[in-house]
Amino acid sequence: MNLHEYQGKEILSTFGVRIQRGIVAQNANEAVAAAKQLTSETGTSWHVIKAQVHAGGRGKGGGVKLAKNLQEVEELAGQIIGMNLVTPQTSAEGKKVHQVLVAEDVYYPGESETDEFYMSVLLNRGNGRNMIMYSTEGGMDIETVAEETPHLIFTEEIDPAVGLMPFQARRVAFNLGLSGLAFKEMTMFVSALYTAYVKSDASLFEINPVLKTSDNKIMAVDAKVTIDDNALYRHKDYVNLRDLREENPIEVEAKEVGLNYVDLDGNVGCMVNGAGLAMATMDLIKQAGGEPANFLDVGGTADAARVEAAFKIILKDPAVKAILINIFGGIVRCDRVAQGVIDAYKNMGNINVPIIVRLQGTNADIAKELIDSSGLDVLSATEFQEAADKVQEVLG
Repeated sequence: MNLHEYQGKEILSTFGVRIQRGIVAQNANEAVAAAKQLTSETGTSWHVIKAQVHAGGRGKGGGVKLAKNLQEVEELAGQIIGMNLVTPQTSAEGKKVHQVLVAEDVYYPGESETDEFYMSVLLNRGNGRNMIMYSTEGGMDIETVAEETPHLIFTEEIDPAVGLMPFQARRVAFNLGLSGLAFKEMTMFVSALYTAYVKSDASLFEINPVLKTSDNKIMAVDAKVTIDDNALYRHKDYVNLRDLREENPIEVEAKEVGLNYVDLDGNVGCMVNGAGLAMATMDLIKQAGGEPANFLDVGGTADAARVEAAFKIILKDPAVKAILINIFGGIVRCDRVAQGVIDAYKNMGNINVPIIVRLQGTNADIAKELIDSSGLDVLSATEFQEAADKVQEVLG
């Protein structure tokens, strides 16, 4: 589950991470009121207006602006709210902005120059350990930094048996070239950030930039946070942070009816039971010259209602030119699935894309007979290669 910047910062703050303070606004009037409140609470005279969407690179798309007075706060908030923000991480259509974060200006003059760093906490899947990735090149595309100047990317891997050790936090601060108060602040920042990552059951905390202010404070100016969906039962308060407006509407609908669905860019819809078989089916489709339009795992109870729901989800994608149903009947009986396909087909009326049904396992022979004698425009198969050949045939 992805969070907005302001939500990620709220979580960070509860674990003692210093953040750039801000208030969310849904319209220009609320933005002005938020700016006034921030000025009274923090003393800031300038305000940063930041679009709240689940995408990086907002500044490049015009979604982050500096307002130097209340009139500019109103004008800029009015411009950003409602716009379709296009960034390097969105589609060509962009994402509609429904709210902005009005934040304090933290780039104030002082005894030293400000400095920006990059920092993230995530799982290194290669060795099963969490790691802190950080760089002196904050505020930039970390992918570009990694490609062009990889020596500026540092990592600190954490032994899960002991957690983050104090010497590791100090090494991060040292590698970032800090000293004095800023060094001490960074060690506390790193420790609190890692604690937030672990205790919130996150799969990613990315702070870009981490700012050293002119008076040597260390704070999170941005926050990209992803919470592990499988751990949400331990964080009931986080569930309400989900913003369905930011998610694919077809995936949201599929989740509501209990289907595991991921939208892709291809032309062949997939309906499969089991994640492993679903991945193999996607490979099969590519080998047959097609491109999978989705990942869809219907699970072990592929009855008529579930199959019909899956059909409707798949057919919402106008790019789908064929549907491949690939079921291995281990626990579920193939004849039951076949009857579910027939019933769903009849309930939905005419389905204007070819359907290939490959059923293998318990009662597969009965299932094939049911499909073949149904009189419906459905092609049956029992072998993987046979299904692939039929996909290739219908794609022409």
